[in-house]
Amino acid sequence: MIDALGTLVALEPPAPRLREALAAEGLEVTLADARRALAAEISFYLEHHLEGHDAAALEDLRDRCAAVLGTELGLDPSRVRAPMLRALRFRAFEDAEPALAELRSRRVAVVVVSNWDCSLPEVLAAAGLATLFDGVVSSARAGAAKPSAAPFQRGLELAGVTADQALHVGDSPENDLAGARAAGVRGVLLTRQGGTPPGAICSLAELAHLT
Repeated sequence: MIDALGTLVALEPPAPRLREALAAEGLEVTLADARRALAAEISFYLEHHLEGHDAAALEDLRDRCAAVLGTELGLDPSRVRAPMLRALRFRAFEDAEPALAELRSRRVAVVVVSNWDCSLPEVLAAAGLATLFDGVVSSARAGAAKPSAAPFQRGLELAGVTADQALHVGDSPENDLAGARAAGVRGVLLTRQGGTPPGAICSLAELAHLT
């Protein structure tokens, strides 16, 4: 099992993209204001992301996120909603596709388990990773966020393995390592910034040696 944000994909800097998208609508904001407003919107999203458990609920959640963004910028939420969504783009880390392809070639079951709304499969597809998994578990679909054991248990079901046959890789000691332990799964910490502690890895290229 493997985490998404910070492990497989990264959020591209959203503030410049938001400014550009708003400018295309005739709305000018400063980079500082874009950053401040996005920080408020992202904080709201993280607090409420479990509510985006299906398509209709996700649309409602996005409306409320746009309301937060619009309030911060002093703009009509209906005019910032589309620019907000265009500003949020995720790219795959360079080591993600090769590492996952290697696991796939060895017939290792790979399931993404991440704190996200129900759009996670579409996000991974847009990042070019859609064909490299056996399943995707978002916390919103599972009904609980990591470090709860529930998303990991769903991941085990999709992978068709027991807890003692699995490992989970992620970049958060709390969400990924503690959550994996709660489900009886071996956890491996990914530290992309260096300073690798014992038992951690600094690149997904090391995954093949762990399975």
